[in-house]
Amino acid sequence: MPDNVIRLDAHRPPGQQPRVDALVYSVAEVAELLNLALGGTYALVRSGDIPARKLGGRWVIPKQAFHDWLENVTIEPDPEPGPPLPGQGGLF
Repeated sequence: MPDNVIRLDAHRPPGQQPRVDALVYSVAEVAELLNLALGGTYALVRSGDIPARKLGGRWVIPKQAFHDWLENVTIEPDPEPGPPLPGQGGLF
């Protein structure tokens, strides 16, 4: 691996749980906790869906704010399917 490549798993071994003594999670730790892709988690952080703060050039997610948010997240049910569109015939 080239010297200028930073591995995302360099700070802790794969499968190791996030530190419980830290006050904040990294975006990678939250992605792992939620079983989401790292890029998708960054998108949720940037949009404000996941509570986070930018410190310098690094996003951090305060643990208490994250767990409060997670407890209050509501899942929108899938909308009821409407009648088939013209030409679909409703066969599927």
